Amino acid sequence: MDPWGFTTFALVAVVFFLFFQLIWSKGYKARLPPGPTPLPILGNMIQLNSKNIFTVLDKLAEKYGSIYTIHQGLQRIVILHGYEAIKEALINQGDEFVYREQLPIFEEAFKGKGVLSSNGEKWKHIRRFSLMTMKNFGMGKRTVEERVQEEARYLVKEIQNTKGQAFDPTFILGCAPCNVICSILFNDRFDYDDKKFLHLMEILNENFRLLNTPWVQLYNFYPSLIKHLPGSHRTIIKNIKQIMDFIMEQAKKHKEILDPNNPRDYIDSFLIKMQQEKLNPQSEFSYQELVATGSNLFAAGTGTTASTLRYGLLLLMKYPEIQAKVHEEIDRVVGSSRAPSMQDRVKMPYVDAVVHEIQRYISLLPFSLPRSAPWDIHFKNYVIPKGTTIFPLLHSILYDRKAFPNPYQFDPQNFLDKSGNFQKNDYFTPFSLGKRICLGESLARMELFLFLATILQNFTLKPLVNPKELDITPLKIGFLCVPPIFKLSLLPR
Repeated sequence: MDPWGFTTFALVAVVFFLFFQLIWSKGYKARLPPGPTPLPILGNMIQLNSKNIFTVLDKLAEKYGSIYTIHQGLQRIVILHGYEAIKEALINQGDEFVYREQLPIFEEAFKGKGVLSSNGEKWKHIRRFSLMTMKNFGMGKRTVEERVQEEARYLVKEIQNTKGQAFDPTFILGCAPCNVICSILFNDRFDYDDKKFLHLMEILNENFRLLNTPWVQLYNFYPSLIKHLPGSHRTIIKNIKQIMDFIMEQAKKHKEILDPNNPRDYIDSFLIKMQQEKLNPQSEFSYQELVATGSNLFAAGTGTTASTLRYGLLLLMKYPEIQAKVHEEIDRVVGSSRAPSMQDRVKMPYVDAVVHEIQRYISLLPFSLPRSAPWDIHFKNYVIPKGTTIFPLLHSILYDRKAFPNPYQFDPQNFLDKSGNFQKNDYFTPFSLGKRICLGESLARMELFLFLATILQNFTLKPLVNPKELDITPLKIGFLCVPPIFKLSLLPR
């Protein structure tokens, strides 16, 4: 390029930059929460490109306050940082912050359907129905707790088959919660060697890993550009469609033998609701909605619980003194002649504290699922413009030093008082807050306590290296905090 050409290019670039700054400052700065100045096209991506993104976000909160604005490329994002700001938004102004951001990776697959992605009246109806159905599940038959206990017995048998040899627990720990959600959705479970089950677990684990890849994050920021290119975003969408096909297959089987007077599971209940509203043209209940919501429950009910269990075993190996205390309390309260139950939880404060501390420490969904401003939202003397993406940073609550003095240390004492009794903490928010709080919270809490207590009742966790050498750093940090891959031996007690 000749000198005059370079000079012209430089002048155009400077003018473009100044114009961008002028438009940004006049158009948004006076109304938006404060934040670092974005670069054209890139936004704040360079500043946010860090191995420890939470350190960066914490420092921004120290500088700009508990609500601030960043830009990922051309996307405007408001960060809610800390318990007070997130509580005020999701609870005190819950109706304004209830709308889910339509992430392109999910929108491509679900088309705005499903309890995770939908908004408005549709979301209200589907969520209310799902909560009621899961709460009243069984109509007086087996309770959900009995199903979890039954699956815990299958899990113990499967672990016993390892005969104390080292293995990667990813698959086994995924099968157990997956079978529980299968029993709720379609009143069935799979053997751990069933080929269809193996395939479903494989694609669920693959999606859980791929959601954190830079390519998928890039797709969410520039969908119109990236969607036509090959990459992991296509694999995720293909896998989701396979799960949706599986749910539709189950729905068709249920339709053939449906007894409206005797619903067996969630799918039966949904089909009955469809029949009841077949003359209502405004009904939200359709096969498409059933398949989308069923897929949401199937995937979310498996991946999050499985990852928490896997991370929990790693942490208990890292700290054998904590594992020993868990063994002692289980032996004293439950013994070895019966299975742990939810009634035991109040008598096992240390185990309960360990389960809570695992969830706090791993911060599995650090950003929560993003929200979107459906209109201009007035919040804390600022205006969040319509269409702005909003991230309630749950990690900032779970690692708040006011509630947890040493947040980067794994310490069950965070949930125990001076007398050793379990102590609730308002800052325990791994399931989020407000109207969009996790639909399966009660089920997940039950599974984590019963599965972990049953495993530790029957086995001792043995690492392949010195516990001090175990790396407990997340494999990836982004949409999810993915636990590292590891092997262990589970020795019968």
